[in-house]
Amino acid sequence: MRTGIATVCLSGTLKEKMHACAIAGFDGIEIFEQDLVTSPLSPEDVRKMAADLGLGLDLYQPFRDFDGVTPDLLKANLRRAEAKFKLMSRLGMDTILVCSNVATATIDDDGVRAEQLAQLAGLAGDHGIKVAYEALAWGKYVNDYEHAYRLVEMVDHPNLGTCLDSFHILSRDWDTAPIEKINPEKIFFVQVADAPKLSMDVLSWSRHYRVFPGEGQFELAKFMGHVVRAGYTGPVSLEVFNDVFRQSDTERTAVDAMRSLIWLEEQSAKWLADNAGNGADGAPSGGATLRRRYPMELATLPKVNQPAGFNFAEVKADNTAQLERLLGQLGFGFEGRHRTKDVQLWSMGQARVIINEQAASQAEPSIAALGFDVDSPVIASARAQQLKAPVVARRVQADEEVFQGISAPDTTEIFLCQGSPDGTAAWTHEFGEGLEHARSAQNAVIDHVNLAQPWQHFDEAVLFYTSALALEPQPFAEVPSPSGLVRSQVMETADGAVRLVLNLAPVQQAHGPKTYQEHIAFAVDDLVAAARAARARGLDFLQIPANYYEDLDARFDLDPGFLATLRELNLLYDRDADGEFLHFYTATVGSVFFEMVERRGNYSGYGAPNAPVRHAVQYDSLHR
Repeated sequence: MRTGIATVCLSGTLKEKMHACAIAGFDGIEIFEQDLVTSPLSPEDVRKMAADLGLGLDLYQPFRDFDGVTPDLLKANLRRAEAKFKLMSRLGMDTILVCSNVATATIDDDGVRAEQLAQLAGLAGDHGIKVAYEALAWGKYVNDYEHAYRLVEMVDHPNLGTCLDSFHILSRDWDTAPIEKINPEKIFFVQVADAPKLSMDVLSWSRHYRVFPGEGQFELAKFMGHVVRAGYTGPVSLEVFNDVFRQSDTERTAVDAMRSLIWLEEQSAKWLADNAGNGADGAPSGGATLRRRYPMELATLPKVNQPAGFNFAEVKADNTAQLERLLGQLGFGFEGRHRTKDVQLWSMGQARVIINEQAASQAEPSIAALGFDVDSPVIASARAQQLKAPVVARRVQADEEVFQGISAPDTTEIFLCQGSPDGTAAWTHEFGEGLEHARSAQNAVIDHVNLAQPWQHFDEAVLFYTSALALEPQPFAEVPSPSGLVRSQVMETADGAVRLVLNLAPVQQAHGPKTYQEHIAFAVDDLVAAARAARARGLDFLQIPANYYEDLDARFDLDPGFLATLRELNLLYDRDADGEFLHFYTATVGSVFFEMVERRGNYSGYGAPNAPVRHAVQYDSLHR
């Protein structure tokens, strides 16, 4: 699949954008007109730079408001078009995007539109240019891709085709199956963008909230599957208007964009394999025959299963005394220090926490790394690297576990570990040589981890965990807090063995060292017993207001004795049709706090109704 990206997706100058696209590995780019107009580079400079970088110049765009106009305006539009065609010749480009008219059209007549588009196609042919006509979702008279294609058929000129844009099609909920009926020689270009499902006018939605594939909620694999079945072989190019992306690091955004197309290519191949025989071609099933059956070749990645669970969580800190005390009060046992590294291991049942003091000079405690149990760490790492994930290496000596490590967008290190059926970890023998390890009275596992994401990398993180770790994004939520609404995105495995919650960090805290709060939650069998034992060890609980328990009683009509226990121990409670959820929070150390939970029945949530209480109490304790 030939990959492309529009320069409008990125921040920076045209020169910076072109270099970033080359570094990310794109085959070609679309030049957005404003990027060229504002650049000091001549068209000849841009052409040479693209050749030196190995980038194709695939599309010049956009040419707006051409069709459905009065004769006088048509004459002016043709003059404007000819100037752009001459410019494209200097650039060495042969395809221009023409959008359906949104502003100056006054004649709603397909015959008039076809006649005017025919004149444009004839002029384009004189200059060796192809015109890709696109139906904008908010077009004044043409807003449907099938309508745009009917006009192309009416004109029947070799230099006029259509552009299929996933946003303009999927934002209007148009059926994508008819794409397969389009003559592939008339599909001149394909643009893709994802987006969250929002209730707002389409123009604003398009201009500010598009995201890269895998970061939104559109069925892009299905869209691309129909495009492939149609026989299209040209570029698949990203056109994403997003306020955050256009303020973020240019190279990093380009890499994120490339990752999204790699993911989309794999998902499209999967969709085709799963739906073989269901399309217009009636082809037999089987993904292995994709290359033989369809002209466009779709690459796939090493296959991986979802993680089986958390292997460990790591907190980095300089002064570890508070962390050690907090873990001990929760019931974790000290398993000793690593034999060659300045690292501690604490455990309770299968829940393991590493305290890393290496290169942590004056660092406040923060979550630095997560380990996940996977079937094959080497294969999982190979997949992540093909998805542009940076590799993390750790110094090891003989007879020490070699972890496969990658870096997440927020710099959290992700380690892919070889899981075991009994939940043990082979690497733990490297800690506490000569120490006797008492068995914990409580069995515990890491239930979920909450990571705060910098504002400019939130969408990137969603795609990273979706594509590299096969976690499934759930519908995002917004939780009230004293600092405003907190956007929360749950990423989890189908069986709930791994639950990762991504929260959008406050803008003022998105740069530099982590100063925002994150936490690790541990699940136990009996939370009341765990809370009483922790209190006896001197644990400083997050103090829950009495008003909360009055509201809890009004909502759930709890047994008075049970409610008194919750109040006494500062426990929070939630219930749904599937079960119950009990939990409590510790005070914050640095940017980290801990949560203990008990899930009863098939409760699968996170106590979301209690999140505003937690945010308010933490805010109050940190701002006294």
